[in-house]
Amino acid sequence: MQNKGLIRLFAILFGVVSIYQLSFTFITSKLEGDAETYAISQISEAEEDYVAKREALEASYLDSIGPASVFGFTSYEDAKTKELNKGLDLKGGINVTLQISVKDILKGLANNTKNPVFNRALADADTASKNSDNTYLELFFEAFDNIKGETKLASPDIFANKGLSDDINFQMTDDQVKPVIRRKIDESIVSAFEVLRERIDGFGVTQPNIQREGNSGRILVELPGARDIARAQELLSSTAQLEFWETYPQSNQSLGQFFVNANERLKEILEPEEQEEEVSKPESEIDSLLSDVAQDSLDLTPEVNPLLSKLIPASPGSHAIARALVSDTAEIGGYLRMPQIRRLLPNDVQFAKFLWERPAKDVEVAELYALKSNRDAVPRISGDVVSDAQDTFDQFNKPAVSMTMNTRGAKEWEKLTGDAFNNQTGIAIVLDNKVYTAPGVSTGPISGGRSEITGTFTVNETKDIANVLRAGKLPASAEIIQSEVVGPSLGQEAIDSGFMSFMIAMGFVLLWMIFYYGKAGIFADIALIFNIVLIFGVLTSLGAVLTLPGIAGIVLTIGMSVDANVLIFERIKEELARGKGKAQAVADGFSNALSSILDANITTGLTAIILFIFGSGPIKGFATTLLIGIVTSLFTAIFITRLMVDSYISKKGRSLEFSTPVTKGLFKNLSINFLGKRKIAYVISAILVGVGAFSLFTTGLQQGVDFVGGRSYQIRFEKAVNPSEITSELNTVFGSGTNVKTFGEANQIKVTTPYKVDVEGIEVDAEIQNKLYTSLQKYLPDGTSFEDFTVGASEKSIGVLQSVKVGPTIADDIKKNAFLAIIGSLAVVFLYILFRFRKWQFSLGAVIAVFHDVMIVLGIFSLTGKIMPFNMEIDQAFIAAILTVIGYSLNDTVVVFDRIREIVTLKGWNNGENINQALNSTLSRTLNTSLTTLIVLLAIFVFGGESLRGFMFAMIIGVLVGTYSSVFIATPIMFDALKKKIGSLATA
Repeated sequence: MQNKGLIRLFAILFGVVSIYQLSFTFITSKLEGDAETYAISQISEAEEDYVAKREALEASYLDSIGPASVFGFTSYEDAKTKELNKGLDLKGGINVTLQISVKDILKGLANNTKNPVFNRALADADTASKNSDNTYLELFFEAFDNIKGETKLASPDIFANKGLSDDINFQMTDDQVKPVIRRKIDESIVSAFEVLRERIDGFGVTQPNIQREGNSGRILVELPGARDIARAQELLSSTAQLEFWETYPQSNQSLGQFFVNANERLKEILEPEEQEEEVSKPESEIDSLLSDVAQDSLDLTPEVNPLLSKLIPASPGSHAIARALVSDTAEIGGYLRMPQIRRLLPNDVQFAKFLWERPAKDVEVAELYALKSNRDAVPRISGDVVSDAQDTFDQFNKPAVSMTMNTRGAKEWEKLTGDAFNNQTGIAIVLDNKVYTAPGVSTGPISGGRSEITGTFTVNETKDIANVLRAGKLPASAEIIQSEVVGPSLGQEAIDSGFMSFMIAMGFVLLWMIFYYGKAGIFADIALIFNIVLIFGVLTSLGAVLTLPGIAGIVLTIGMSVDANVLIFERIKEELARGKGKAQAVADGFSNALSSILDANITTGLTAIILFIFGSGPIKGFATTLLIGIVTSLFTAIFITRLMVDSYISKKGRSLEFSTPVTKGLFKNLSINFLGKRKIAYVISAILVGVGAFSLFTTGLQQGVDFVGGRSYQIRFEKAVNPSEITSELNTVFGSGTNVKTFGEANQIKVTTPYKVDVEGIEVDAEIQNKLYTSLQKYLPDGTSFEDFTVGASEKSIGVLQSVKVGPTIADDIKKNAFLAIIGSLAVVFLYILFRFRKWQFSLGAVIAVFHDVMIVLGIFSLTGKIMPFNMEIDQAFIAAILTVIGYSLNDTVVVFDRIREIVTLKGWNNGENINQALNSTLSRTLNTSLTTLIVLLAIFVFGGESLRGFMFAMIIGVLVGTYSSVFIATPIMFDALKKKIGSLATA
């Protein structure tokens, strides 16, 4: 090998840089461990809320040492930015995909026009978007073109308005307007991206990740380590639509009469059986009290009152018009929004806008405000006049938010406060359709444009409000269409199980290589350990995120990296058997194995690239580590192992056998007639594929929420529970379709439900978790609160450990991407093998073998999905497994094809005898690699955690059938397809 000195220098530098990059991770881990130890020593478990106190003390400790020098070259703050990023499944936290509403942006660009053609096109685009892969904007343009008649996009009441006058004029055609609108939409999404980035920066988590997903209007946000999940969800989804309104007073007679009339109209609207049900339902003490208060105050006869029985008079001195139980606010709000109820509003209050206050935590009653609105529902002052906002404390030393307005806002604020003073009304400060406070004005108009939001806030809440106001409002609503929430305790379990599987797999491979190849195996082990250091070093350098599937990718890389060394050592043994000297045998062995090594790794790498392109979240992590592992494995096997072997044999008196006394004669002089057994193999494979296909068409597969949409919750209890019993109970709450099954241990279940899957908003998430808590409370230990039960509670071992939500739209996209990934990988592989072997018959054999392997894996999942004691759902992780199976199967097949090409080139086809010789000569490598890979996969399957078991089961089946198909399917099909051509060549 030439340039040994240069390669040795490069390897040393590569290793030093990797260790340097990893040193930051070790430093932060040590310092955070010290902080945890300090917090434990200072705060006893006997103290109330000790977990939260310890977390706060840990944060304070780390803040205090943040800038201090560590080892003279870094600090904690610096090291934290350079450490290895751990993903959501290892650290806990939240991952969401936000859909920015293009519809809202379009309406804003058109100044909320009332144009019927424009609004009908929006409605048609809404309908079409449910069954189309096109973007919302293209669907809108298509719908507009279908119904526009003489109406143009450049009409004065659509886009040729004052706000767009610099870009669009009345003379422009629709084709000229469309690019402008596309640009404006993109600018708005970029604006939303920047607003969210600023909010996240103020949230306080380390290593947040935010990125756009193409031109879809989707934004991916990951907050590893976030503990307060509800706070994070609200921060991300709130538009920060700040508004200032004047309120109607409690004494307004028109509103009082409206509520009486609305109550009477609701009696007529509601179904009689609902009224009967409400009459027969036993009232609680507080319901009875509230009903009596409402009826007495309005002088009504005792009867069923759908609206008035739920209302309580407002607090004296408040600027609200009524109160109600928080649990009733959604129902009352629905009544007040009904068109037939809105029509009952008297003329002087016909545009009144009804909003609820933002209730404080643990408060049961919320106040209802009536705001003085207008025909267009435009507030007196909007949030765009706020120039600055700071979290502060009010005169009673309670958390508040102080705001400063610009010049225009200051003038409008002075006029609004003057009107409120003269009318003795309040000023409602509204953020995202919730009234945060509604103070009165006692001293006349307020000049200067300074105002304050007060209420029952925590310090974190005022920080978040000030943060979103400073960052600005989102240009459109942002709905959470996909989310994954992982509790911190589950993340720690994932780290423990991942480390366990890693160490067991690593230990077995290291021992096996020594057992099989002796001293040469030690060199391979050193290269393998160096390879692992390089993988982690590159991951850290690139700022990549390590996930649990990523750890699986690294562990799999251990098995696959052995493959290159096995190929090399087997070829060296062949060269030695031909009588060559040690140095020449080593040189020829490395040289002859290179083609097979490159082909095998390139085909696996191509499938990993496709997986990276079409995958998302943790699956990208798996693809990333697999790609890095392929590159580093090639480097260490080809160069590092060669350096050590050459260095060892260059010294006199040293012997290197590449085997041990036990393994020396294994697989030597084999003469198995593989091609002669191909018809038996065809029959066996046809039966396996046929049975699997029949099961797929009749039974199908268990599709996870990734593919069908819905919500799933991983819930752990103190004691074992009965899934059938819980299924029955939850189906009465959520309706049919809710599925409950044991997930791992008997005290852990996975609940999947399609309930309100097409309804967006964090309110629905909260509603479902409330219903889960209520339904499952009897299975929980006494005293378990809702906060203890829900995701995000620290250091807990019961309750919701993980939740996943996938909207129907994104589920369709995931399904489409999965299909494209599999088809794309098959196409790429076909073309690559055609390019390398120059005969389409080789490509045909390889693709049919891969298709055979995929069908068998799918068939086994279909046949055994309901009887296996672990999760067998088809999700993104399963697709990753299928693609990895494709890569592994091709790896095997390409190695066999390479040897066939080599031997046939030298000796000819000889009616298939030389093909059998090639298969026999690669058998040692095939079985060696398959065995080490299988042991690695079994280690992950047993010790890698419940969430990986289905994934690993698919891989184990794939490795078994992939090894079989490369010998008994791919090669025979290639041979049969080439027989006529072989015959004609022999005749010639």
